[in-house]
Amino acid sequence: MQAVFSESIDSLAGDLSSYLQNDQVNNVRRAYFYAEQAHDGQFRRSGEPYVTHPLAVAGILCEMHMDHQSLMAAMLHDVIEDTGITKTAIKSQFGNTVADLVDGVSKLNKITFSSRAEAQAENFQKMAMAMAKDLRVILVKIADRLHNMRTLDVLTPEQRRRIARETLDIYAPIANRLGMNNVRVEFEELGFAALYPMRARRIAAAVKHVRGNRKEIVSQIQTSLEACLEREGLPGRTIGREKHLFSIYEKMRAQRKSFSEIMDVYAFRIIVDSVDTSYRVLGAVHNLYKPVPGRFKDYIAIPKANGYQSLHTTLFGMHGVPIEIQIRTEEMQAMANNGIAAHWLYKSGDDLPTNAHMRAREWVSGLLEMQKRAGNSLEFIENVKIDLFPDEIYVFTPKGTILELPAGSTAVDFAYAVHTDVGNSCVACRISRRLAPLSEPLQSGHTVEIITAPGTQPNPAWLSFVITGKARSNIRHYLKHQKHSESIALGRRLLNKALASFGAQLDSVPKDNLEAVLAQNNLESVDDLLEDIGLGNRMSYMIAQRLAANADKHSESSERSSSQEASTLAIRGSEGIVMNYAKCCHPIPGDPIVGHISSGRGMVIHTDDCNNIADIRDNPEKCVEVSWDPSVEGEFSVELRVELENQRGIIATLATSITGTEANIEKISTVERDARFSIVNLSINVKNRVHLARVMKRVRALPPVSKVTRVKSRRVRKVIKNPIGAIGH
Repeated sequence: MQAVFSESIDSLAGDLSSYLQNDQVNNVRRAYFYAEQAHDGQFRRSGEPYVTHPLAVAGILCEMHMDHQSLMAAMLHDVIEDTGITKTAIKSQFGNTVADLVDGVSKLNKITFSSRAEAQAENFQKMAMAMAKDLRVILVKIADRLHNMRTLDVLTPEQRRRIARETLDIYAPIANRLGMNNVRVEFEELGFAALYPMRARRIAAAVKHVRGNRKEIVSQIQTSLEACLEREGLPGRTIGREKHLFSIYEKMRAQRKSFSEIMDVYAFRIIVDSVDTSYRVLGAVHNLYKPVPGRFKDYIAIPKANGYQSLHTTLFGMHGVPIEIQIRTEEMQAMANNGIAAHWLYKSGDDLPTNAHMRAREWVSGLLEMQKRAGNSLEFIENVKIDLFPDEIYVFTPKGTILELPAGSTAVDFAYAVHTDVGNSCVACRISRRLAPLSEPLQSGHTVEIITAPGTQPNPAWLSFVITGKARSNIRHYLKHQKHSESIALGRRLLNKALASFGAQLDSVPKDNLEAVLAQNNLESVDDLLEDIGLGNRMSYMIAQRLAANADKHSESSERSSSQEASTLAIRGSEGIVMNYAKCCHPIPGDPIVGHISSGRGMVIHTDDCNNIADIRDNPEKCVEVSWDPSVEGEFSVELRVELENQRGIIATLATSITGTEANIEKISTVERDARFSIVNLSINVKNRVHLARVMKRVRALPPVSKVTRVKSRRVRKVIKNPIGAIGH
């Protein structure tokens, strides 16, 4: 048995010597013998000695022409995990780089994606960290996974399905993102066969049956393409492209097409010697057969996100048969097949990274930025999955720089792709020189100009239409930070107001008292306490009582009355997302108001006579005395009910009258009362009661209008036992 393995390592060494130096090949041999000794007595499920697995993984990396350190790491990748050998021992034998690679792969080996979504997401974060340190870690892991997929047969059906699903969900997209097309295709074919064996067999049988019928047409098209190149004196080789089973299955499922519709398209690849020849060949084939309009894509001038380059065109062939053609150079062919791995194959003498390598690094650094900003691991993996399946569009900055975005991206996605600060301060956009909504999906070729304004901030509504992970994670991060700082500011105001009833202020509270209250509530800092108060999770009145525990003892009633006599909290209208205005009574500046502390939401402002807080109006733990600040600013929503006589165009007249008073209409709905009269319900934005009076006066002046009333204090329907929980919602 031993002789067989030495022959295998000899065979691998022979292949390696074609592109590695002798001392590098000897280092790979040395790593193999070290692994063979370490795994002595260990066997795979198939019954073969365990060392056959690392040898096969190294063989896969050899086909990609990976460097000697990656091959050494492949030989040793299971040594730390499966034997008693430490990272330090590997470092002393083979150096720091190899030891770090082996350690990185060992950590990835502990990752399982079959567990709960939360654990899966955290594991993916670890993978991103490992990739950031050295991209070769993920390449060794991909080769390891590929050999495991090739030897799935010895596992139980349940294990096969789990590993296949994990491969299709995680590893195939990563291989695709790194431009490793050959590996991606094999992952998909093996995963498909393991996950859906019956479907895979049926599609394979159908392809085999159709292949015989297609042979003649494929041969005719190939002959005509080769003759065309020869006539034009263009060097190049033409090869037919086989459709893969998984891609056929996915197209049938996604596009709802029959098998015959997908197989009606004939695909060829023309490999040439230079970029110049690529464009000449494109002209020649367009002369031979008519191109299908809108189906030409130039990925040479604008490469895909994973570094893929090629010219794509679709032609109307003989008898109207569609022919898909890809034209590329030999180097592009190697890049398309091996992607990031081709970096080591085409490494220049000065060791400058290739375009694909730089793109891969950019992608990984983008992952790390998202990881920092994501609130939790589930949010992170949601953003990553968006970026793993890109269908790109290419748009231009006003200066002509090309930016690559997933299909469906909006101007906000574009703004964040330019820079986080541009996204955060974005207020409007011009798409191809015309003003457009920020939510409008962009198309390839658009020139996008972002209009920014200082002091602006991301709008929570953007989350409903942004596409890219970067935009989503940045908006969420900003809003989270904003909510945190606003909660602290509101909490400070509420606590100071409550402390005023005890004749104290937060700044004058003894440090010992403050620390005792923090300890009682299991909080680390004063900011944490203030944030909890601002969010309504703790009552400012109760905290103030504890903080002022060493003050003169008041009776409960005197405390309550003194707390109500304390200065009211002034509402400025610019408090942000922790200050809400109740939807039941729509308070506006000028209305007498009261603040209700709602857990998790902060403070909800109601009108003083709102039915929904009548039960708790005098409870100082639930309600706070508030008033409008004289310099209150902003627009406030209010509801109007207009009774009017039915007339042609009356709604337009009504809308014009309201907008003429500088009030914005949010919603408008009409209910017919009878054949002659209708009721119009309006939701409008006004600045204060004076502004509202002006609007109502203008509406009353319209001849068809018989009555205008403000709708106040709609009773919130309660379907839970405790009515307090529903207040303000």
